[in-house]
Amino acid sequence: MKHFVVSICMVFAAAACEGRAQVVPSATAQRISLTAGGMASAFQPDYSGGGLALTSPSLLFGIGAYVDVKFNRWAQIEGEGRWLRFNQYDNIYQDNYLIGPRIPIHRFRRATPYGKVLVGLAEMNFEYSSAHGNFTDIAYGGGVDIKLNKRISLRAFDFEYQMWPKWLSSSLYPYGASVGLGYRIF
Repeated sequence: MKHFVVSICMVFAAAACEGRAQVVPSATAQRISLTAGGMASAFQPDYSGGGLALTSPSLLFGIGAYVDVKFNRWAQIEGEGRWLRFNQYDNIYQDNYLIGPRIPIHRFRRATPYGKVLVGLAEMNFEYSSAHGNFTDIAYGGGVDIKLNKRISLRAFDFEYQMWPKWLSSSLYPYGASVGLGYRIF
């Protein structure tokens, strides 16, 4: 009898452990998610010196970080910082600090293509460190995130076309691409 009671208790304990793996009802499921990640970027800075917006002879490379906040399927915000400091031509470099809406287009299995419009601040160091300036930055872009597992996603491709509308006496149009990894915090 003693073995029978112990066996029954073990069956109930196993069933209780298995019961915790059930799906949370949608009315109580957590809706907000936060993903943070890092990226590597290559950009054409659209400036080669002399105060004129001209194509640079070399690309700028850099690192960056991003945060995606997902409120629901369609309401998402992305913030990113990018520091393009490598492969400088005449000490010219650019940094970006941007935030704005991110719209997922459609989900294909593990891949989610998206579009985004970000607004913020761009900092630029001019040739030979002769000057440094802050400018308004508007970035139009998109890309594809691929979910690798429950927490980790690959930012397989992210393209941005930036517009600096009030740059010196004209406008500047840097553009580039990034790849990276993200980690879903919650």
